[in-house]
Amino acid sequence: MNNKPEVWLRGPLKNIPALLQPVAHALLQAREELNELMNDFPDALLWQKVADMASPAFHLQHMAGVLNRLFTYANGEGLTDYQLGYLKQEGQPQENIKSADLVHHFNLQVESAMQQLSEADENILTQAREVGRSKLPSTALGLYVHSAEHTMRHLGQLLVTVKVLKELT
Repeated sequence: MNNKPEVWLRGPLKNIPALLQPVAHALLQAREELNELMNDFPDALLWQKVADMASPAFHLQHMAGVLNRLFTYANGEGLTDYQLGYLKQEGQPQENIKSADLVHHFNLQVESAMQQLSEADENILTQAREVGRSKLPSTALGLYVHSAEHTMRHLGQLLVTVKVLKELT
């Protein structure tokens, strides 16, 4: 691990509204930790499970997919056919998929999220938003916060799975 303080202790992020700073800090922290964790991770272990828990590939796919979906809902939009297709294939083993590709896809989603956060109007954060086909109630802020906590939850699970898999090989 590098010697820098955690992202939230490095000060405010430029162009991110004050109320969304914690969300941005958490997403950037997750990105840093994920990139370090997955550096040189063997592709052959991507679909391996520990104690019948989710594989590293699932966590990587899911983290990127959740960010994409929750930020879509935060925009007040529904999911596209592409997003629904991506959701359906999360966790389905794919041949020739590389760890670096999954990490890159996650990094792109974090960049997209950061762009959306930088453009967010703090005045709409408490506006109602609908989630999923059932149109469950939330708010823009609720979706942003959940995206951060959900990402960190899966990062924690990924960390344990990756460390155990590396130890077993």
